[in-house]
Amino acid sequence: MKTIKGPAIFLAQFAGDTAPFNSLDSIARWVAGLGYKGVQIPSWEARLFDLAKAADSQDYCDEVKGTLAAHGLTITELSTHLQGQLVAVHPAYDAQFDAFAAPEVRGNPAARQAWAVDQVKMAARASQRLGLTAHATFSGALAWPYVYPWPQRPAGLVEDAFDELARRWKPILDIFEDNGVDAAFEIHPGEDLHDGITFEMFLDRVGNHARANILYDPSHFVLQQLDYLAFIDIYHDRIKCFHVKDAEFRPSGRSGVYGGYQSWVDRPGRFRSLGDGQVDFPAIFSKMAHYNFPGWAVLEWECALKHPEVGAAEGAPFIQRHIIPVTEHAFDDFAAGGADRFLNRRVMGLAD
Repeated sequence: MKTIKGPAIFLAQFAGDTAPFNSLDSIARWVAGLGYKGVQIPSWEARLFDLAKAADSQDYCDEVKGTLAAHGLTITELSTHLQGQLVAVHPAYDAQFDAFAAPEVRGNPAARQAWAVDQVKMAARASQRLGLTAHATFSGALAWPYVYPWPQRPAGLVEDAFDELARRWKPILDIFEDNGVDAAFEIHPGEDLHDGITFEMFLDRVGNHARANILYDPSHFVLQQLDYLAFIDIYHDRIKCFHVKDAEFRPSGRSGVYGGYQSWVDRPGRFRSLGDGQVDFPAIFSKMAHYNFPGWAVLEWECALKHPEVGAAEGAPFIQRHIIPVTEHAFDDFAAGGADRFLNRRVMGLAD
């Protein structure tokens, strides 16, 4: 068995224009002071990271690693959540998602998609230069507006949407294969890959591609009322990244899974800081140890109530408490009798 690595933290929710959140060096000093050992870097965050330079320059990648190492940190993964989202955008979301793209491609869906594909491919090359084995991203969505079938969906719509999604991602996955990096899709409402069934639909269409994998985040399964422990049992061999994020679901007579268009703080299902929600983290970390999860436990802070810096400060010790240093021998080895075929036959009543 393997001991999960951590604690680590995703920097996306903390990067900003003021110190210590406005440079890689200063934010690294801050998170190291909180007890973190790794950082997941949002590749679009120019205040912290230059993706294009990292894709082409080993010297730059070594510099980034050195900056982090000076604070006792390592990179867990790069993230292209925003760019991955733009690989597949339904027209209903064009206006909202345009802000995720470079200014020069906004208002031009075809150019925006091409830019996004190039960004994710650069992330594969940058990950290889940084010595990483996994990458965090989103799948994007073409079918999501039709998740609730009323009016009845046209026959074949979902199948055609997933065919197109796979057509767009297959060449990207091939680049990840060329660079020896797993693309881990966060299974997330709003994405076409939002549960196990949709992941399987996609996986089938990309020919069970070895690099098509999963970022596991139990908070999104709480909000869907999906069994997040059974999910690990089913898909553990494809789980390559892990966001440690809490959530709660408290339905009422007025609102449930869909939330009534309410703000996050008023929804029955909402994200919480670690320990404040309903996720059974001891069971999750036990399953991760049982299935030899090879990666990092990465805090993604998103809470409707608590201040982010408080959530970050509480996150490192919370994760550290839940990491299971795995045993190297069975608890009852002291009573082992060794291998003895004759004794085995006697125990079964078969000895002469």
